[in-house]
Amino acid sequence: MNRNKSTVFTVLAILTANVIQAEDNPLLVQPGEKVMKLAGGMKFTEGPVWLPGQKKLVFSDIPNSKLMQWDKENGLAEFRDSEQSNGNILDLQGRLVSCQHRARNIVRTEMDGTVKVLADKFDGKRFNSPNDVAVRSDGTLWFTDPPWGLKGPHEIPGHWVFRLDPKSGRVEALIKDLAMPNGIVFSPDETRIYVADTGGHPRHPDSKFHNYPDGVHCYEVNKDGQLGKKLFTIGEGSDGMAVDVKGNLFTTHGGKVNIFNADGKELERIDVPEGPANVCFGDNDFRTLFITARTSLYSVRMKHAGAKPLRVWKAPNGKPFPVRWGEPPRVQTRDLRPLPGGYGRGSSTLAAWIAKNLQRDSGEKDK
Repeated sequence: MNRNKSTVFTVLAILTANVIQAEDNPLLVQPGEKVMKLAGGMKFTEGPVWLPGQKKLVFSDIPNSKLMQWDKENGLAEFRDSEQSNGNILDLQGRLVSCQHRARNIVRTEMDGTVKVLADKFDGKRFNSPNDVAVRSDGTLWFTDPPWGLKGPHEIPGHWVFRLDPKSGRVEALIKDLAMPNGIVFSPDETRIYVADTGGHPRHPDSKFHNYPDGVHCYEVNKDGQLGKKLFTIGEGSDGMAVDVKGNLFTTHGGKVNIFNADGKELERIDVPEGPANVCFGDNDFRTLFITARTSLYSVRMKHAGAKPLRVWKAPNGKPFPVRWGEPPRVQTRDLRPLPGGYGRGSSTLAAWIAKNLQRDSGEKDK
């Protein structure tokens, strides 16, 4: 073999080795990226949520009873007062839903800025102090209710996980056998829900939960939206959590952001200068992981985008199909034909219908 051919094969071997190494790299933080501090000087930050229509992050500063906001252009600012809000999320119409400790309720910030109480009781008894919330594609809100913000005695004899239907106001207790339920998040396809439990505590009204182990519990969710069996438990607790489009679970525990695959296998741990309390994905490509950690706000770029909530739309012909929040519908024109009112391939009426739904998903008011 001559020298030129040998050199070519050597270069190809090196390039191939580098490609294999890159593909086999299990780390999920974007190569070369580090955790960056975006803002500080707060008391205890929690509940980050990205507002795509406004390109900003909203999060809680619990002891200060403030909702804060951050964006690249203006940095940190006050969003509005709160009643010690903790977890926040957007509903399927892009409205901000917040769990409030001091007010012991779930509230929604309407598009005009008014705040509406969605629920504050179960069977006539006041909640402890709602902590974190997840939204399902049917619009229901699933939330945890430990007593961290509770100043007086319990009215509800436990720390439960509830489901709220905002349309009817109906509240159901789904899980009653946890000590201190905290973070809660659905898998991207909504076939599972992860519920964190920070473990036993003497504040629980039932002494059998005083020495209960911490963990993150994964439950099956049936197609009809009913809670199914417990699938497995990760043997460490968490505060707030998030998932990416690959189904990987991001938890906050032990002063780190911890990443597990969909079945609970540990993948990576990210060091943060302050102990993280919650995480969410955001930015234009949803690949920035925002981290609320004690007095500050941090971020780090990830390989995969965060999973956006599903919204089930109904096409003009009545056929339902799922859409990721803030994304255009992936609907086949054959699914929209035949349709009354002229909906069909290239129809201006169909275009108007899609535009109207996209406007709602962007958080704008209907014209």
